Amino acid sequence: MKNHTKNNIFASLHASSGAEIVTESVPGPKSISLMKRQEEIESNNRSYPREIPIAFQSGKGAIIEDVDGNRFIDFLSGCGVFNLGHNNSFITEAIKSRGDLLTQAVDFPTETKIEFMERLNLALPETIRNKMKVNFGGPTGSDAVESAIKLARIVTGRHSIIAFQGGYHGMTMGALSVTSKLLHRKAAPPLIPGIHFLPFCSPYRCPFANAHSSYSGECIRYFEFCLENPYSGIDKPAAIIIEPIQGEGGTYIPTRRWLEQITEVARRNGILVIFDEIQTGFYRTGKMFAFEHTGAVPDIVTMSKGIGGNGYPLSLILYKKELDVWEPGTHIGTFRGNQIAMAAGLAAFEFIEKYNVPQHVLDVSGEMKNKLEKIKESSRYIGDVRASGMIFGIELVKNKNTKEPFPEAIKVLRKLCYENGLIVEVGGYYDNVVRFLPPLTITKEIAENGLRIFTDANKEMENLITSSDTRR
Repeated sequence: MKNHTKNNIFASLHASSGAEIVTESVPGPKSISLMKRQEEIESNNRSYPREIPIAFQSGKGAIIEDVDGNRFIDFLSGCGVFNLGHNNSFITEAIKSRGDLLTQAVDFPTETKIEFMERLNLALPETIRNKMKVNFGGPTGSDAVESAIKLARIVTGRHSIIAFQGGYHGMTMGALSVTSKLLHRKAAPPLIPGIHFLPFCSPYRCPFANAHSSYSGECIRYFEFCLENPYSGIDKPAAIIIEPIQGEGGTYIPTRRWLEQITEVARRNGILVIFDEIQTGFYRTGKMFAFEHTGAVPDIVTMSKGIGGNGYPLSLILYKKELDVWEPGTHIGTFRGNQIAMAAGLAAFEFIEKYNVPQHVLDVSGEMKNKLEKIKESSRYIGDVRASGMIFGIELVKNKNTKEPFPEAIKVLRKLCYENGLIVEVGGYYDNVVRFLPPLTITKEIAENGLRIFTDANKEMENLITSSDTRR
């Protein structure tokens, strides 16, 4: 397909090419009213409206509109759910063409389900294609993690799990047990026993680094030591669970060969390898899975978010056929047969192949990364820029030499972003990383407009902080 035709297709998927704020301030009056009503009825557990106080109404592509008529560029994508944008018309029309689909079919076979699983298998890299079974769970990524842990324990007869510092795997009890953020964990003990956290390879914040090196490789040796030293205090684990690229932890991307080495050590010790690809999977990095950028091969893969095609809830695990040892009904759930989500997933695969979305991701994200690097050069507080496809992390620090985290600046920056029409996520070990998760179908024009808002907001944030420091 010629580039100009493909560009026209991508452009047609979005409500507009940029943001537009029509109220005097954000949030507007209707958003404020809805949030007051929400507070009266909904639990104190709600989180996003506290940081981004907006009531959304509609969305198309990378553009979402609130109840006041303000349009925002969406660099959040429902926490990485809307890989192909909001309300992708190609997918919605494909679902309609299938007629009166069952909404749910538990685990009964249907044509839609079998077609989806077969198409999923074709999308797998050669290292695991035709070698994996599929298990559907509940509708969330957390449930996929729960089933992966359960399967690993059943297969090995062991209970310990090794997870990694900075890892996020969900909020149900098993998934939370392998999630390292103390704030998430503090109100829910006791969690499941036998979980051990080891350092993740985060070159910018390597715990083993010294004054002469930002990355030492010591975490591999420490991992090996903990598994093979009979006095380590760690019982032989059933599995390790790891994000090939940490998401909520701050878009930390391991150095070359680290994932392969971790996997090799685990295999040598008879330990299963679980890759959590819930956020990084389904072409977010330009490939079906983030692990494909390495030579590492998992035993089990968790999937959710983008796999539902158009934001429909769906989760699953892939695992090697020889691990298919559990008894019927070992991990069940009413909502594990979402036919709408499977039909949407099928259409998403077709769209991705037809319009070569992986190449589009690499083209647009490469330009975005280059522009972010330029912003970093002139910025006082941006210490690091990390990216792989359409997953970005911009880390803010008080001092680029000491790397002291600057979460206070992040709060100001995110507020300035949404007030001017850009929705971004925040993460990182110290809540000091701005995270971009744009739709994979974002056009260069929308991406540029979003980065322009970010650049201006970053400059204004720096001026405000400088002025504040001067007044002191």
